Amino acid sequence: MNPTRRTVLIAGATAALLPSPPAFGAANKAKPKAALQPYAAYWYPDTLPSGTPGTGITWRSLKSWRPADDPDLAFNASTVPLAPRFTPAAVNATARAGQARIQSLVSFGPTASNPSQGSATADYYALTHWAYIDELVFWGGSSGEGLILAPNAPIVDAAHRHGVPVLGNIFLPPVAYGGQLRWTRDLVQKDTAGRYPLAERLVAVAEAYGFDGWFVNAETGGGDTALGADMLGFMRELKTRARGKGQRVTWYDSMTVNGAVSWQGALNAQNEAFFQAADDMFVDFRWTAATLASSAQRAGQLGRNRYELWAGVDVEANGWNSSVNWDAIVPRDRAHVVSLGFYRPEWTRNHLPADGRGPGDFHAADDRFWTGRSLDPARPDGTDSWRAPAVSVADRSTVTSVPFASVFNTGHGLRWYEDGEVTSDAPWNHLGLQDRLPSRRWVVHTDGQRPTVTFDFEDAWCGGSSVLVAGGLHRPAVLDVYATRLPITADSVVELTHRTDAGSVNVELAVATAEPTTPGATPPYTYLPVNPGDGWQTVAVPLSGLTGTVRAIGVRLTAPDGGPVRWRLGGLAVRTARHTPAAPSGLRITGASGGDLRFAWAPAPGDVRHHTLHRLLPDGTRRFLGGTCQPAYFVAGLRPEQGERTARFELRAVGELYTTSAPATVTHTW
Repeated sequence: MNPTRRTVLIAGATAALLPSPPAFGAANKAKPKAALQPYAAYWYPDTLPSGTPGTGITWRSLKSWRPADDPDLAFNASTVPLAPRFTPAAVNATARAGQARIQSLVSFGPTASNPSQGSATADYYALTHWAYIDELVFWGGSSGEGLILAPNAPIVDAAHRHGVPVLGNIFLPPVAYGGQLRWTRDLVQKDTAGRYPLAERLVAVAEAYGFDGWFVNAETGGGDTALGADMLGFMRELKTRARGKGQRVTWYDSMTVNGAVSWQGALNAQNEAFFQAADDMFVDFRWTAATLASSAQRAGQLGRNRYELWAGVDVEANGWNSSVNWDAIVPRDRAHVVSLGFYRPEWTRNHLPADGRGPGDFHAADDRFWTGRSLDPARPDGTDSWRAPAVSVADRSTVTSVPFASVFNTGHGLRWYEDGEVTSDAPWNHLGLQDRLPSRRWVVHTDGQRPTVTFDFEDAWCGGSSVLVAGGLHRPAVLDVYATRLPITADSVVELTHRTDAGSVNVELAVATAEPTTPGATPPYTYLPVNPGDGWQTVAVPLSGLTGTVRAIGVRLTAPDGGPVRWRLGGLAVRTARHTPAAPSGLRITGASGGDLRFAWAPAPGDVRHHTLHRLLPDGTRRFLGGTCQPAYFVAGLRPEQGERTARFELRAVGELYTTSAPATVTHTW
């Protein structure tokens, strides 16, 4: 571990003492009551620290956890299954499939007081480049708050939509930072039958909360060979139990087989047994080109895949300015050596100034990190010293079945829009509402000047964002939007919701049923006209002339006068019939304290993407309060409006095509 990581752990403990923001869409920003505001869960293995927890911190023992006793489980359990994904034809000549993968260790918030279901700010690490990630670790933990972290449901829901498994984190900190060896001993304690009860408990937690396994980071020094043997036995049982539930386990290169903590920066005799007891291993930052090469060779000798080793790349302090020996990991001229493990890529948000963290600023930085300086993965900049993931690693997509729809919602925004109208002017974040987003951002094929393409937050059709294409169109420009594997039937229709803000532009839907002939080439699109109009337009384009499988969807934009344009893509859907989901039932308020309310309901059966909660005001208007994939929701800071004595609320189910159900209603008397 290097000093910057230590600094963050201390900062995380300090941040946990600060009040957290309320759920988004609230009428004001009053601090929520701790008794009602649900937070992401965290525990110590068994023994709690001495003394009293700080403000906003709850000390809990994992050994005593039972799902039936968890009052916040409904707020914290993911509901989106892990989606299968495929690798489309290569977007450039250097990105490879079947070789290096990417693991991402991200701290989305403090260990304590991390809201379960988003909050009332757009300043959030709204990760969208899932296409390059194979495993996300919900990084965190500190000696003063808790050591075992379960990921927030919105993060798991967003990751699962894109086919990415999410691991909870087990962090046993160094003694210098509050670590106590008794916590390691607690974790690996055995019962009278010689089993490891906390291994069973960890698998039960992941199953109850709907995430995909655990990242084990044992860095508390002072252990001996007996402790090393107990940790190895614990890891073996954890992996066996996890595999039985479809979960996975990653080991961090820290503790060695003799029980001491000694970061190797390699796979060797000191940690090989732990690697064998896990699905993969994060290799500490001390690696060199030689140790990675020897590690890859050793993995092969063990009958293991070399790409089950993640070479740690610390980007916490310097992001894309970090000095990395890329050829030691992902050389251009030979097979990749091992996989990549990014430590703290949320630098793309954290390095921005406090007054420059709008969602547009964040995505500009995040695109630069994942795509590279060219901002077009089909045409990487060979002079860029930062070897962005898009340069080396093939992207993946989960768009494989109909119905499919996207309103290009990134999971945060400055306002909330419905049918092009603002229904809440409160900033927000909630990754569970994020769409399946384009995996290649942004590929533009043109013989002329390339327009800019961005997620834009100043206007949207639905949610918080739309795709904005801006600039001169001296020649037609084709924007690749989605790589897909969608079957075409006689009833297949593509719906495009779009709007022209400035200039004159002709729009055509681009549909390809075959792959491009060379990496980065324009797919063999068929172009279908899209009728123009004023304001937001939703146009249905039948695919009656096509057969087979839709492999790519895009748009072709042409400016008749060759001038500058501003054009928005607000939604895209591929469907046969249009279905409206059934309404949820049993809507009720399960807790109330002043203007803080907890809601719960029974989801409707069938095709439900998420639920939206609105407040019906006395003047007949509806105000959006929030949305969630869970069957429970918390709203903070409500108050009487327009002299009302009773507040009225409406809950709707939203289907995959963004059709909405009839409302379920409930009232609350002030």
